[in-house]
Order: sequence, then structure tokens, then C-alpha cells
Amino acid sequence: MPRILLGQGYYLRFDRKLLRARQPYAPLGALYAAACLRQAGHDVSLFDSMLAAGESEWEQALERERPEFAVLYEDGFNYLSKMCLLRMREAALTMTRAARARGVRVIAAGPDASDHPEPYIDAGALAVVTGEGEATLVALMEALRSGKAPREVPGLALRTQPGACERTPARPFIKDLDSLPEPAWDLVDVERYRGVWKARHGYFSMNLVSTRGCPYHCNWCAKPIYGQRYAVRSPERVADEMDSLRRRFAPDHFNFVDDIFGLVPGWVERFAAAVLARGARTPFRCLSRADLLSEPVVRALAKAGCATVWIGAESGSQKVLDAMEKGTRVEQIREAARRLQAAGIQVGFFLQFGYPGETRDDVERTLQLVRDCRPDDIGVSVSYPLPGTKFHARVAAEMGAKRNWSDSDDLAMLYRGPFPTAFYRSLHRVLHSEFRLRRLREGAAPRRGRLRRLAALAYHAAALPLLRARMEHAARRSHQALGPLPVELPPDAAALPSAQLP
Repeated sequence: MPRILLGQGYYLRFDRKLLRARQPYAPLGALYAAACLRQAGHDVSLFDSMLAAGESEWEQALERERPEFAVLYEDGFNYLSKMCLLRMREAALTMTRAARARGVRVIAAGPDASDHPEPYIDAGALAVVTGEGEATLVALMEALRSGKAPREVPGLALRTQPGACERTPARPFIKDLDSLPEPAWDLVDVERYRGVWKARHGYFSMNLVSTRGCPYHCNWCAKPIYGQRYAVRSPERVADEMDSLRRRFAPDHFNFVDDIFGLVPGWVERFAAAVLARGARTPFRCLSRADLLSEPVVRALAKAGCATVWIGAESGSQKVLDAMEKGTRVEQIREAARRLQAAGIQVGFFLQFGYPGETRDDVERTLQLVRDCRPDDIGVSVSYPLPGTKFHARVAAEMGAKRNWSDSDDLAMLYRGPFPTAFYRSLHRVLHSEFRLRRLREGAAPRRGRLRRLAALAYHAAALPLLRARMEHAARRSHQALGPLPVELPPDAAALPSAQLP
């Protein structure tokens, strides 16, 4: 069997915002792929780019491992991979070229490669795995080993002639997720992750997943891997995996990276019972929808050990939610937050600004929602046109040369939105400053001494009026005054701060 080196193009080092946050998670998608390849008899190793200093470490891994194949398997469970940050695509293409220069055949897989296979094939990839990757990757390796033509394998994009790509028929999705082997955690330097988490946060978190896909129709949300399909593992198997990870690695916390946790009626209740039966109760974080968080579900989450639920609140304006085809109501967001907090579960709000038609009043409604619901954490973004969505089709004619963010802290408006980029960047600062000031006044800011808390209080109290004034000034600037959309180039990687990671 050929020797296979798996990797991915997401480097924490190249994402300044996430580098500061210091909450790294191993590439779960690659770990599933590695487990499936090993189950098929292949010799597999892993290059974990998450904590690497740069692409040069990939080159060292190529020299050390001497693989016949390199598989760049972008993590579809990482929402940032779905966004295709330009710096990460650049890293993946650099890694592809480095492997080809050493005579290593390259296969690419993941959300960006599924949407845009051409850049990867132009860089030298033999094939791109499109959609759900494990079964296709195993089938492709078997075809290459036995001398069959890759075009006979469903689920691929291939070069057929100069300047053209051909897609083979789509592969059916894996229906029984319980049939998949557990991720190949033995390939990961778990202690290095533990060191980063402990040094910054005082605890260690690991990621796992209980479902794949999302059946809802939010018109801005891209689904390049699973489409509208939703598959779920049995709650008992998920509890088994939690128990196994606890026994092997003793994490203090779990992060479920599902798009939606516990959508199937009764699943959360069964999960709670299974976790307690195995003595595997561990604090965890998950993502849900406001309309799914009924009283019985919230009680079961608390029983299972849930510490935090992130809700895709998006907006405090019903008009905006309806335009997004979100399918939830502002009242449901408020009620879900109340139920969770009453059960002792922290609440996180994902908020999105800049959707077409959003007014200044809509923005204020979202700010007021945060003030009223008092979430324990917030994530703020602007509407991001992703290929294959109704939203992208609606605004494509307004988009300039820049079509992706450079990193997750970019926040550039990629189309001519209701307000210019400067407004939304100022709004981001205002909302976070207001949120932090409120948390500091409540004594809820973590890991701060008294003097540091007082200094932070003084800083945000003084800065907030100025930030609000800047935001209002930016709101008054018209698009006509700003002229055409600017062409923004990705930042030079050499200018980014070095990652001081253990």
C-alpha cells in the first residue's frame, strides 16, 4: 500500500484574530479521513498545520515522511474553512506545489476545493474530492493502486483538457455515520494542544461531532459538502466517544462542531441518559437554533453537562431574519436565551450585520437584543457572499475584485451593502466594547485581577463614546462619496506576528 501524508491549509499562525484567542482544535475532518484510509489498509501520517509556524514545516514533513501521496483535506467541520480565507487557500496551494516539486502526487478535498477545484488542479493536484470525502478518498486510492482511471470514481473533479475541469457523478452520502471509525487521534500531538489551552484558559477542550449537514434554508449559508442533507449519529455512540476521549486524554471540556446539535426529536434526552449511564458527563459547548430550545431540550442539555449553547441569532430585526429566510422569530431568540440562562447554561449569540436592506433602525434593534438578553459571549460578523447561495446570486453583480476575506478579522464588505466597510468595522468595535463594559461591571470577565478589571472598566467607559462617534460618522458617509469598491490585497504573511505556541 502507498504511504499517504494528510494535511490541511488552515494555520492558526495566519489568522491573527484566532491566534490571539488561543482556542485551537485539531483538524477533525482529516482525522476521520485518516481513520478511514487506515481501515482500508493504508499507511497514513498527519501534518497538523493548526499549530505549525508555516508552510516550511510542511516541506520538512514531506522530506521526513517521503509519502507517495499527499492529501490536503480541509476541515469541513471548521466554519472558517467554508469561508475560504485567502491566506489559507494560498497556504494550501503552496503546499500542493511543494509536494509536486518532490514528485508527490496530491489530492485536495474540502469546502473551497469543492466549490473551486480549478486553482488546486492548476497548482498540481491530481484530483479534487468534492463533497463528503472519506468514501471517495478510499475509492480513489484503490483506483490509483489498481491502475483504474480516476474518472471512474464518483465524487471527483479532474483535469480533462488544458483549462478545463470535469466532475464525475456525485457520490451518495454516508447514511450510517455510526459505521465510521473514530477519528485517528493517535496521530495528533494532544499534549501540545493541552499546553496552549491550559496556558491561556486554564482548561483543555477537544472537538467532536455528532451530526453532518443542516436541513434549513438560510439563504446566506453555503453547504458545499452536504447540501441540504442532515445525518446524525446515535446518541449512545456519541456518548461512547466522549467516554473514550475522557479516558485517553482527560479533557476538561468538549466542543461539538455540529452545524445544529440535537435536531432530531428526543435525541438530546437520549444523549443525556447515555452520558450519565457511562459516567462521561463533561462540560461542553454546542450550536443550536432558537426554535429548537424547548424547555425539555434545555433541561436535557443541562443534565448532560452542557455549559454553553451558541445560537445563530443573526439579528434583532424580524424584517432582516425574514429576508435571510432564517425561519426563526426574535421572540424565540429572547425566550431561548432566558431558558438557557435559567438552567445555568451560558448563551452565545452569533450576530450578522450588513444584509441587503438592513437599516440603521435594524442595527439598533440588534444592539438592543444584546442589551436585553445579556448573552455571555458574542460573535460578530458581516454578511459574507458564499458561492452557491441565493444571497451570493443576489449580490454578485455588486462584488468587486476582492471576493474573500484575508483572515477572519477582515470584516470587509464584499458587495455594496447598506453601509460601507468603515461603518461595520466601527460597529464591531462598539458592540464588543459595550459588551465587555457590561460584563466587567457585572464582575463576569474571566481571569482578571481587581486592578486589571478596574483598568479595563476605565478604558472601555472612556473609549465607548469615541467609538460610537466614529461609527455615526461612518454611517453618514455615502457610497457615492466613497466611489467604487476598493481592490484589497491579502496581507503579507511576513508582516503577521509570530505564533508563540508551545
